[in-house]
Amino acid sequence: MTLVAGIDSSTQSCKVLLVDADSGAVVESARADHPDGTEVDPRAWWAALSQAGAGLLERADAVAVGGQQHGMVVVDADGEVVRPALLWNDTRSAGAARDLTEELGGPGAWADAVGLVPVASFTVTKLRWLARHEPANADRVDQVMLPHDYLTWQLAGRPDEPVTDRGDASGTGYWSAATNAYRPDLLRLGFGRELGVPRVAGPAEVVGTTASGAALAAGTGDNMGAALGLTLEPGDVVVSLGTSGTAFAVSESPVADASGLVAGFADATGRHLPLVATLNAARVLSAAATMLGTDLAGLDRLALEAEPGAGGMVLLPYLDGERTPDLPDATGSLVGLTRAAMTPANLARAAVEGMLCGLADGVDALAAQGVVVERVLLIGGAARSAAVRAVAAQVFGTPVVVPAAGEYVARGAARQAAWALSGAAAPPAWPLDVEATTQPRGGGEHVREAYAAARIRLHG
Repeated sequence: MTLVAGIDSSTQSCKVLLVDADSGAVVESARADHPDGTEVDPRAWWAALSQAGAGLLERADAVAVGGQQHGMVVVDADGEVVRPALLWNDTRSAGAARDLTEELGGPGAWADAVGLVPVASFTVTKLRWLARHEPANADRVDQVMLPHDYLTWQLAGRPDEPVTDRGDASGTGYWSAATNAYRPDLLRLGFGRELGVPRVAGPAEVVGTTASGAALAAGTGDNMGAALGLTLEPGDVVVSLGTSGTAFAVSESPVADASGLVAGFADATGRHLPLVATLNAARVLSAAATMLGTDLAGLDRLALEAEPGAGGMVLLPYLDGERTPDLPDATGSLVGLTRAAMTPANLARAAVEGMLCGLADGVDALAAQGVVVERVLLIGGAARSAAVRAVAAQVFGTPVVVPAAGEYVARGAARQAAWALSGAAAPPAWPLDVEATTQPRGGGEHVREAYAAARIRLHG
């Protein structure tokens, strides 16, 4: 049996899957936690990977890493980490994002250049923040990488030339998915001078070998890894409900959305991956459960007791600020409070509906860019919620498919590793197990309308 290893280095943890390269069946898995926070020393990720991968990576014939997007990893000329990495969910560079947008000539200029409009999540804004706020550290920086680049570099024995892939590079703000090239001028605009950047490898390229002699694939960003792990095809839109929320789909052509709602990413196969992201997803439910003095199972029961629309109560779930819409300093809002509406069941329902409405706006934004929406694939921790499953098809207005529980970023990385190992023209055809399918029912439009009205009234 040929075995491949897929790694998911996420915000919260490192997961390693050992997978049969022919069937996609998981043979063994392991996990190690990451430190909490919006800035983390990258060496902690390497320590977690070393722990989770012990006994698994040595058995693999090929390995690939899927990692959280956008995080700024900076190293000096000796390859030593200069400062803790700023993660995608660190919003301190929001002012830098606004400045950079204006300096290039506005949102349209950025969308045309790299398919993105700067927000605090993107790497180029974090580089501007570093240059302006920590000049001594900035002076030491020789190379900038992304989290998955850093781990691939470590697995390869820290070669002179780090590598990345199209998918993850497309989330930096200084690489264009439309032209498949870096924009050094935008990197200089962000940081103020030239910086070393990883070489962009091909989707199925072998970029090195691990210490145990396994072939090392280029790896990719977490959303691109999930798309590969889910065997995504046109007509499918993934809605991922993890720490963050994302809605994305594969596309044959690049997207340039001047509104900034849709990021024009590349995928891990040579195509494109238009994506909308929110900062607030599964943690909205856990926060609501805490507020109600219950657990997630209790929140489910309460939400299913309430009628659609939660008695007119609407939750705008911007608990950690927000990326889409671009409201980094926003807080959550509970509106439509009346004596009749103020019940635990309605609050639980409003939390579920508010989280899903934010992602449904994202699906609409994808459709406005020409993405065909035939069904929604619901993944992530919150997809296990009975209330989320019940409400999702109503809110999205389209069939909702829940794949069987799995680590799809790590599965996608493993599929990429198998592809690189095989040398084939396309990735292996691994089947996708489906756990549930829900058809839409009427009434969801009223929930969406109430959410939109509340958002416009409070935030414009």
